[in-house]
Amino acid sequence: MARHGGWGREMKTGYLAMCFWLAGAAMAAAPQAGSSVNAADGRIRVQLMSRHAVTLSSEIPAKISAIPVVEGGSFRRGQALVEFDCSSYRAQLHKAQASLEAASQLLKVDNQLAKYNSVGTLELTQAQGKAKEAAADASYAQTLVSKCSIVAPFDGRVAKRSAAVHQYVNPGIPILDIVDSDSLELRMLVPSKWLATLKPGSRFTVAVDELGASFPAKIERLGAQIDPVSQSILAIGVIDGKAANLLPGMSGWASFK
Repeated sequence: MARHGGWGREMKTGYLAMCFWLAGAAMAAAPQAGSSVNAADGRIRVQLMSRHAVTLSSEIPAKISAIPVVEGGSFRRGQALVEFDCSSYRAQLHKAQASLEAASQLLKVDNQLAKYNSVGTLELTQAQGKAKEAAADASYAQTLVSKCSIVAPFDGRVAKRSAAVHQYVNPGIPILDIVDSDSLELRMLVPSKWLATLKPGSRFTVAVDELGASFPAKIERLGAQIDPVSQSILAIGVIDGKAANLLPGMSGWASFK
């Protein structure tokens, strides 16, 4: 009887597992709202993203003295985007430079006296140490002053301003979000079985929802691994040529021939 009961439980467990498997297969076969793949024509949902998107923040505690760019405004590489009130840091730099000059002069005199055995080895060593310490202090002060402004690392536009002029900020506090709107890429998840034919250079057309227009594009590279759950892989494409009206965050459908 015990063996019979165990066999019955095994049959019941197997039956339930089959039911769950069939239900899952039916759900996978049915079209789902918001899916990234259109079962009707094989289109793939795609999103435009900037290759360069950065959140700028201060590296020193200071008060913002100027932000010469506005949200949506464009800028050029090397342009100052944020400037800080660094009067105290510059004063420290001047003090450190003066100390360095004095220590250097003292060391120069001791070196001259050492030629005539008019100064002890200990005094000369101490003078050398003070000169090195003063040089390190001056270098550190110069580094702080160099962080008194944030310059643009690339050509782009301001996506968001998170701080204002006269606001005191600590290191790491977001100030500006900037993006390179000219270097866009198309990101999409494609079925892993497409790897048999989808390669870098494969051409497709992307229809952008926000513009109601289509653009020619091509696959630039494929992801490094397949998602075992969704059986999909990341594909990254680029649009042929330049389109000034395309912006990061737009989305649409990619259609492959």
